[in-house]
Amino acid sequence: MISEPSQKYTPASIVSNPERVWPSKRLEAAPRWCSTDLRDGNQALANPMDHDRKLMYFDHLVQCGFKEIEVAFPSASDTEFQFVRKLIEKDHIPDDVWVQVITQARPDLIRMTMDSLRGAKQAIVHVYNATAPVFRDVVFQNSKEKTIQLALDAVELIKQLCEEQPETTWCLEYSPETFCFTELEFALEICEAVKDLWCPNESRQLILNLPTTVEVNTPNVFADQIELFIRNFSDLNNVTISIHPHNDRGTGVATAELGVLGGAQRIEGCLFGNGERTGNVDLVTLAMNLYSQGVNPNIKFENIKKTVEVAEYCNRIPVHPRHPYAGELVFTAFSGSHQDAIKKGFAKRFETGQVTWDVPYLPIDPIDIGCAYEEVIRVNNQSGKSGAAWLIEQNHGLKLPRPLQIDFSEKVKSFTNHSGCEMNLNEIWRLFRESYGVLDKPDLQLIDYESKSESGELCIISTLNHKGRRVDVEGLGSGIMSALVNGIKQAFDIDINIKGYSEHTLGLSTESRAVTYVEIQSNLQVSYFGVSINSDSLKALLQATLNAVSSFLDQYESFNWLD
Repeated sequence: MISEPSQKYTPASIVSNPERVWPSKRLEAAPRWCSTDLRDGNQALANPMDHDRKLMYFDHLVQCGFKEIEVAFPSASDTEFQFVRKLIEKDHIPDDVWVQVITQARPDLIRMTMDSLRGAKQAIVHVYNATAPVFRDVVFQNSKEKTIQLALDAVELIKQLCEEQPETTWCLEYSPETFCFTELEFALEICEAVKDLWCPNESRQLILNLPTTVEVNTPNVFADQIELFIRNFSDLNNVTISIHPHNDRGTGVATAELGVLGGAQRIEGCLFGNGERTGNVDLVTLAMNLYSQGVNPNIKFENIKKTVEVAEYCNRIPVHPRHPYAGELVFTAFSGSHQDAIKKGFAKRFETGQVTWDVPYLPIDPIDIGCAYEEVIRVNNQSGKSGAAWLIEQNHGLKLPRPLQIDFSEKVKSFTNHSGCEMNLNEIWRLFRESYGVLDKPDLQLIDYESKSESGELCIISTLNHKGRRVDVEGLGSGIMSALVNGIKQAFDIDINIKGYSEHTLGLSTESRAVTYVEIQSNLQVSYFGVSINSDSLKALLQATLNAVSSFLDQYESFNWLD
């Protein structure tokens, strides 16, 4: 990079639009969508799609609800030409879908393009020629007059060939290629000439497509260009203003949205932004942005993973894990503070029955596009107390008390620090069960017990199994839990106290199992936790207490009775 880029690069021109109104508008309705995946996207691939891949992609676009699909550049190769024929001859095109093909403004290419469409029910013929000064002066060395005449000669031939195929309903699309750095007055002049020659009407519509072929300016400038073009165009009856943003500056989505605010009615682009250089505008992001604001985009991505799968297979290009709405990790929080906020957002939603979506860090409900809540929170060494606890609640129904959340998060962090990797759900659940005794045969297991009142207190007589050794415990207390702990203190010669416990049922039926959480504390004020799940709530309480004691005992392996 040079230290003074202004010596080599000049800023792009802007337009004067002091009466602009687009900044005060908002996106309240979906535009018309046209997918260019099979043409523009395909031309950007190192290995272009074969017919099977193109047909798979076409069928998926139809399933998503696209009504206008640019399917090929028929004059580019026999593969492209024959694909259009296959769609028509094998009746792959639904009655409500318009196929679109593109051609340069050359007679031989136009004729081949029109031949490819014979027998189509309805079709859009997209013709373009370069209009910007750099192309007129450097590439083609054409005057403005010759540039206009080139466009008109092409439109005249297309019009003639359309009349020779009256069985097809035709729509012309014209692009002043490189509109975004064509002089606005010249773009207006050439588009007016095309409109006057085509004479659009209800049965023969015209699309004027205004592309940011190479993105050279900020999105607000493009919005001004679109607004001024529409304001100064003579007659827009039966004329649709379309835009085709690219993404060279990384602002293709913003350019498209501001272009619509400026008055554009139609957007061309690709799923996930595939296309030349940095790509076309991403139609998935655009559509889901509308959806997140309560606007029906009129295309469906209710199984976004399937859409990703099709695009990746057909294009042989991966979708980035952080791609908006569609990436594998886009709904995933690893950060502890994010996880805590998400967990509280879900809890409030459940408690209040709130209909409108308002969960921190999640712009839409992942369920709406076929994603699971298990993907929302994933655990690594960056995660806090809420992450693992939320996963356990969502997948196993356990609502961990806050002290237990904190204790378990430390165990999780120790595990992930050691492994250096993310913990999956099975690993989290296994660590939880092993840490708090939720096992078929815990180290300190209740075998049998009986209780009775004695001198105003409750007496418990129990038989335990401690790592294969029978231990008989008898104790008194104000309740069965305190009686058990008092008996254990005497049997094991330890100093512990009950700090707290809680319980809840798993499920809504009267036959649901109970889960109990117990916290005990040593004389050094260190807490130990036990958890138990049982259809008998009293047994769950006693076993959870034993599991907490077992955690304490694991810290001391040299008791006299073990000698």
